[in-house]
Amino acid sequence: MKSNIILLSLCFAFSGLCLAGPDDFKKEIQVGSDRQFGSIKDKVMTFVDNVKVEQGSLLIEADKLEVIASAGKGKEVFIASGQPATYSQLLDGEKPIKAKANEIRYDVANGTLVLTGNAELSQNGSMVQGAIIKYNLEKQELEAESDGKKTERVTTVFSPEGKE
Repeated sequence: MKSNIILLSLCFAFSGLCLAGPDDFKKEIQVGSDRQFGSIKDKVMTFVDNVKVEQGSLLIEADKLEVIASAGKGKEVFIASGQPATYSQLLDGEKPIKAKANEIRYDVANGTLVLTGNAELSQNGSMVQGAIIKYNLEKQELEAESDGKKTERVTTVFSPEGKE
């Protein structure tokens, strides 16, 4: 029962996530960096230094990005790493969602983000922190996990309406 209440509270706190601009995911993905290299045969590219991934209002910034395209067009997996790597996206109504982690994995085909290592997701002044945060962009489902140590827990901060 307690976990259902927490899950329901998270849904309300992050309800704006449901309103991510659907047009963003129909737009092309652009990647820029200071250096890039890869294997055309294996369909893997690596981007290094000052990396930016843009798709509409979606923005991922990182120190390093690996793009795995071996599954085909539209099924790419973007693995961004940094200290931290960051993600942001404007939602309908101009309310940004922001995230940061040591690693951000964006799976285009499944419409998912997985934040790993010092993960944090925030919107409208509310925030979730954990070792791993999984977010399904299409289903608007969020799951946060600790690292399994008793000293580390998932933390959620709810801010009153109007406070950001």
